[in-house]
Amino acid sequence: MHPDYPFSPHYFLQKEGKIHYIDEGSGPVVVMVHGNPTWSYYFRHLIARLKKDHRVIALDHMGCGLSDKPSEYPYRLAQHIENLEKLLEHLHVDRFSLIVHDWGGAIGIGCAVNRLERLEKLVVLNTAAFRSARMPWRIGLCRLPILGEIVVRLFNGFAGPARFMAVTKKMDASVAAAYLAPYDSWRNRVAVSRFVQDIPMHPNHPSYATLVGIEERLPLIRDRKIPLLIIWGGKDFCFNDSFFSEWRKRFPEAQSHYFDDGGHYILEDKAEEIGPIVQSFFSEEKMQEMPGGEKYC
Repeated sequence: MHPDYPFSPHYFLQKEGKIHYIDEGSGPVVVMVHGNPTWSYYFRHLIARLKKDHRVIALDHMGCGLSDKPSEYPYRLAQHIENLEKLLEHLHVDRFSLIVHDWGGAIGIGCAVNRLERLEKLVVLNTAAFRSARMPWRIGLCRLPILGEIVVRLFNGFAGPARFMAVTKKMDASVAAAYLAPYDSWRNRVAVSRFVQDIPMHPNHPSYATLVGIEERLPLIRDRKIPLLIIWGGKDFCFNDSFFSEWRKRFPEAQSHYFDDGGHYILEDKAEEIGPIVQSFFSEEKMQEMPGGEKYC
């Protein structure tokens, strides 16, 4: 049993294996999409808060969390988007809001921009859905042929260090163990490695065109006046302030909250502060009428 994660498990069967997801509460739908190397556990506090008056859905990507971890699988951006689309169809979700983090930004927004009439509101947490030329050396190391896979899968050199590199506040041992529990072997760390390899840094990368397509449709979110909330940790070594500035440039009218002492796992460092902000955002009927502006916390 993982701490603060009392949610009932659900599974969506695919031919390659089962995708695990949380489906809690009732009301307007909020879909939470995690990144690498986390899983739906990352959203546990928001799930508990929002399920009181929303239907909250949070999946584990194939290969992540409590989902199956097939060795032979197309762990690509387009595949993860397709999986999310199929899950929402399976659950008969016609309209929804999104909360996205890390790789979940490209996956969740990639799903939404295919049919933007379904998207009601969007919350971004230290993520991107556009190209960047920046590659931290620690992530670059994990992408090296042969050596990178050994670092990530044999020595757990990605999910393991994230326990302290992705936060500014020390995790409780039980919480750190919960983050690592799904990734306890070479076999079970396959998706962690593939996610790192799938970062598209050049035009001939298999996922580059997918990411470009998402980026090109980002302005449609603003054109449709879809309310956007940006929540950011300022001490993120990966999605640093350049990404935050890019979001602010693309969506100057968005409401934003910047925590200068928060890390990449911003929901770990600032759960108590962020919970009410997100809850207020979803309780507003017409957030687009609120003045945009940045708030430092």
